[in-house]
Amino acid sequence: MTAIAYLGLGAMGRGMVANLTAAGHDVTVWNRTPTDVSELDARSAGSIAEAVDGAEVVLYCLADDAAVRAVALGEGGVVASVTAPTVVVDMSTISPGLSDEEAAAFAARGVPFLDAPVFGSKGEAAAGGLWVVVGGDADVLARVRPVLDVLAETVHHLGPQGSGARMKLVGNLVVAAQLEALGEALTLAKAAGLDLSRVLEVFAVTDFRSPIFAGVGPTVLADDYSPSFALDLMVKDAGLVQAFADSVGAPVPTVAVVRSSLDDAAERGYGRENASALIKVIAERAGVSLAG
Repeated sequence: MTAIAYLGLGAMGRGMVANLTAAGHDVTVWNRTPTDVSELDARSAGSIAEAVDGAEVVLYCLADDAAVRAVALGEGGVVASVTAPTVVVDMSTISPGLSDEEAAAFAARGVPFLDAPVFGSKGEAAAGGLWVVVGGDADVLARVRPVLDVLAETVHHLGPQGSGARMKLVGNLVVAAQLEALGEALTLAKAAGLDLSRVLEVFAVTDFRSPIFAGVGPTVLADDYSPSFALDLMVKDAGLVQAFADSVGAPVPTVAVVRSSLDDAAERGYGRENASALIKVIAERAGVSLAG
């Protein structure tokens, strides 16, 4: 059993905490706004300092840079409240620069830190099927590996601190490009008079096979855009990818195309729908419907 502080109970947090407690870990939770935790077998803390007191591992998976800056680096935040040998693990998708700031702040206090963002959304979090990419010291990762294994299908050590944060944005480029490609392909197929269910059958084999195509395709045909990962969050992530690419001098023209679709979708009021709602925009531009 490991004493864990889990900070932030958004779409990902509740499923992750449920899996940690089911595995027998002792979990204390804290959320920035009061929230009902009665369904979770975890204690609720009134402050970050209270939550991390006595914790062996501190985890947080927050929405954006602003949230991480407030929770980790702000007054009364994790940096101010935690002491060694507690290990801090940031599982958020944030800018590499902010991840580096966190690492420096924790290092100044002698606190081990890992950047360990995740691929997957609410469903994978609830099922313990996330894919975790980690930057940081291998020995520190070994200490928290039993905790991460409860949350993840796979855990990948990418290298020194910051490698996980950077890998997450590399991967998000691939995810966004696949959604754009699926939307354009289904729109083209529909405009050409093809049966989209049969198109998806082809996409499920050989060179086209993709878990994103397999998961998103049927929901598009069912006109189901209920959120597991909100489009607004993908707008944020696409901006992070572009800024990261600019910082290292790597051209990523695909991002501009995807951001156009995402921004259009947000302007049409789809921000709280699933990120796949960008596909609706692509179809609407062509004057076709992909449902049915």
